[in-house]
Amino acid sequence: MGDNSSLKLHGMWASPFAMRVNLALKIKGIEYEYIEEDLGNKSELLLHNNPVHKKVPVLVHNGLPIAESLVILEYIDETWTDAPHLLSQDPYQRAKHRFWAAFFGPVFDMMRNTLTTEGEAQKKAISEVLEKLDVAEQGLKEIFPNGVPSYGQDVKPGYLDIVFYSLFGTQEAVEQMFGVKFVTAERYPLLVSWIKALKQVPEVNEVTPPTPKMVGFLQFIQQKYAPQKV
Repeated sequence: MGDNSSLKLHGMWASPFAMRVNLALKIKGIEYEYIEEDLGNKSELLLHNNPVHKKVPVLVHNGLPIAESLVILEYIDETWTDAPHLLSQDPYQRAKHRFWAAFFGPVFDMMRNTLTTEGEAQKKAISEVLEKLDVAEQGLKEIFPNGVPSYGQDVKPGYLDIVFYSLFGTQEAVEQMFGVKFVTAERYPLLVSWIKALKQVPEVNEVTPPTPKMVGFLQFIQQKYAPQKV
């Protein structure tokens, strides 16, 4: 069992990357101090602990900072070795889960691009996202040959669950803003059932921002980064 005598997490409530670390710590049952950062006015402590990227999340364990959410997830699992485990004990399964986690990152970046485009450019961006999700819907049948599990006391969300949910679990906010639902039950039954199953987990609900609050944040981002009209 790892030592959490001094464990602090620098995060920001709307950050999916901070959400995944929050969720991992709660699933593992690890006590920690959460420090909310204002990314428009970053604290000196955050800049000191993450001088390379100057971003959240940063986990500080007994004074030692660890940056980058995927790196932090693996650090947590390797440091606090008691069950539940975030990554499978089987090397091949670990590799497959890391592969799909890496796949979803660029897809999320493409989704974010739809916030700052309009017209044909936005339609093209949405189409590209859907094509990638088509690939995931088919490919993940290898991960879930018997369908998505029912999470509970015996089956806790792991590494891939956490990464996927952090990126796609708040899609209601995107839908309300744009009238576009990327992950529909008709086109993506497996992905939708996965999101629904994860939403039944108490720890997941605990770290999920309310949809109205997320809508307001997305509106702010859109206004800030939308192309200027002349």
